[in-house]
Amino acid sequence: MAEIIFDHVYKRYGKDKLPVVKDFQLEVKDREFIVFVGPSGCGKSTTLRMIAGLESISEGRVLINGVVVNDVPPKDRDIAMVFQNYALYPNMTVYENIAFGLRLRKIAKHEIDLSVKRAARVLEIEQFLERKPKQLSGGQRQRVALGRAIVRNPQVFLMDEPLSNLDAKLRVQMRTELIKLHKQLDVTTIYVTHDQTEAMTMGSRIVVMKDGVIQQVDTPETIYNRPRNMFVAGFIGAPPINFIEGKLLDNGGQLEFHTRRFFLVIPEGQAMVLREHHLIDRTVTLGIRPENISLEQIVIEAFPEAVFHGVHKFNELMGADRFLYVDIGLQQELIVRTNPRNEVKDDERIKLAMDMNRALFFDPATGEQLQ
Repeated sequence: MAEIIFDHVYKRYGKDKLPVVKDFQLEVKDREFIVFVGPSGCGKSTTLRMIAGLESISEGRVLINGVVVNDVPPKDRDIAMVFQNYALYPNMTVYENIAFGLRLRKIAKHEIDLSVKRAARVLEIEQFLERKPKQLSGGQRQRVALGRAIVRNPQVFLMDEPLSNLDAKLRVQMRTELIKLHKQLDVTTIYVTHDQTEAMTMGSRIVVMKDGVIQQVDTPETIYNRPRNMFVAGFIGAPPINFIEGKLLDNGGQLEFHTRRFFLVIPEGQAMVLREHHLIDRTVTLGIRPENISLEQIVIEAFPEAVFHGVHKFNELMGADRFLYVDIGLQQELIVRTNPRNEVKDDERIKLAMDMNRALFFDPATGEQLQ
């Protein structure tokens, strides 16, 4: 198995030598399933390729089990990589595709046969071993690509958006299969995706990236509930978090968040932290998840000091949830996650309440969380 350390790693391209990966510092634990997530072009796949040796490292070091691998050829790093496009040989059968790497390593024929059939059994593709890739579905091809990685028995699995070519239903199924596979094989795995749902459901830890820089590394729960900045808060979560700009005002010792249309009383614990930042009479950005806003009467009665009004514009029924889009008079629509039985008419004026204990506050200039 393997521990991977990034020691101030940079990657630069072109004449201007501007870094696409900047001062990357991370320790990937032995046997961990860690996910790199971020928008397209943020440097996550480049970082993965530097581990594999498919991209050179401009500055810094990558260590695998304490050994610096900057100049170690890819074939000597004991790493298996699964690509987005499967990278199968179309003229070979499934059996031959899975066995190909083992044959290059001059493994004995009977050992290859045992390894291929064992991997096929794990991935439930035994019946497809004599087929060509063109005779398989997308999900079956992805299993073949995984099989080719498994038989190498590597110390590290690298997966670069392996599910992005699959339809929505199959992606959900394959996510579950990959989680099971990791538990079964117990191999250090780094998984790259731009899909925050994949990141939240698969990783024991998540690395959120933007413009080549790590924004936050933590468990899915912490990333969601205590994002370090507005980018992380906005990128993680579906539907996305609501941001509202306003001022913090002291009303006779009671700290309040004021907008042009309403004000909300801030609980004392949060108020104390915000006071320590010397933010009285300053503009801040409030972040609130859609599920922490409610039109239920029981919630409105529970949070009487955080009640406000809005006009319902339209909604989306999502099966177990209904997403309401509400005009709150601030040139933006608030998203409210509610019970699907709560049917609201278009242009109906509704009363809402926020759970201010779940509210987040950010510095609008830096985007950093203030708590």
